[in-house]
Amino acid sequence: MLFKDLKIIEPILDALHKEGYTNPTPIQQSAIPPIMAGRDLLGCAQTGTGKTAAFAVPMLQLLAKPHASRPGQRPIRALILTPTRELAIQIQESFSVYGSGLRLRNMVIFGGVNQFAQTQGLERGTDILVATPGRLLDLMSQGYINLKDIEIFVLDEADRMLDMGFVHDVKKVITKLPAKRQTLFFSATMPKEIQGLADAILTNPVKVEVTPVSSTADTIQQVLFHVEKANKKALLQHILADSSIETALVFTRTKHGADKVVKDLLKAGIKAEAIHGNKSQNARQKALGNFKNRTTRVLVATDIAARGIDVDELTHVINYELPNIPETYVHRIGRTGRAGLSGIALSFCEAEELPYLKDIHKLIGKEIPKDMNHPYHIEHSGLHVKGLPPKKPQQGQHGGHNHNRPHRRFTKQRY
Repeated sequence: MLFKDLKIIEPILDALHKEGYTNPTPIQQSAIPPIMAGRDLLGCAQTGTGKTAAFAVPMLQLLAKPHASRPGQRPIRALILTPTRELAIQIQESFSVYGSGLRLRNMVIFGGVNQFAQTQGLERGTDILVATPGRLLDLMSQGYINLKDIEIFVLDEADRMLDMGFVHDVKKVITKLPAKRQTLFFSATMPKEIQGLADAILTNPVKVEVTPVSSTADTIQQVLFHVEKANKKALLQHILADSSIETALVFTRTKHGADKVVKDLLKAGIKAEAIHGNKSQNARQKALGNFKNRTTRVLVATDIAARGIDVDELTHVINYELPNIPETYVHRIGRTGRAGLSGIALSFCEAEELPYLKDIHKLIGKEIPKDMNHPYHIEHSGLHVKGLPPKKPQQGQHGGHNHNRPHRRFTKQRY
């Protein structure tokens, strides 16, 4: 199937063609027709499936139709609510790219920066508003935003909203929306509270589920490194000694941990920057920009950025610390292997993280293959997931760190 088979108007098709898009992904094939038909939609899809274009393209086509507003008015006709600043910015950029041939305005608002530029933009008027919940409610309370003209409402990354404690804010926003509207609801997972919220705000929705929420893309090669906590720093530098790894996105569980990893990498002569909630918005955007243009080789991030970083052709994701929520593992490694491309996900596991690893194995339904040839390997015993076949010990397998094992460099070709 081609995008032109979906009856998309020429200005949007031209923009997609300029970006090199010709074939829609499965979620785009399934979501675009019902959205263009005006239906509510419940989308359940893992990260990296092309979800943003799945709702942005049909929304632009619907909004391109003339609107009966008074001269000089440009009311907000579409609202996209998303949990993080990075994701909000990237969604707004997508609307700008896909709608470059249309006479529609879009803008993004988020917290952590001075509101002046955002209020100025709102006063000039916008058709499409991408927002994070806190700043949206703040500017609504100040009288800068009125949602009475909303035709299309998108709630993106709903489960992430729950994880970050935004569900109450989301419910506040929903009470300010007109009852007659089209609603699009996207979530990678469907816990009970999120399912209940979907049931409350959707009317006879079309359900689109591309892949199981617990699955990892087949295009991502996963590798596990058992290592002592004290040796993680050395193992990361050992892996990054492979010059074929041009860029790597490294995840830690804490902000302090991210800063420490960056400090250690800089000491080792590896260009790295951190991105997390304690950084100013300008610092976060600068770090992300440097990573995208490959000025910075390694970007170290906390989980707040797990779904908000979209880097073309990112080949390597490294879990320096395993997440304590198994679904987060899927979201993290989904930063690579996007839209059918291949990727490599490397995960470090120390003894205290074994329960996290067990939960991850249970969620994804398989055990991550181990690399036992790296110079810092240790053997953890007694780890097995109920319901999965036990692995036979490999010949020569033993516990402890083998100081006589030859130092083998990590190469892209091996994985």
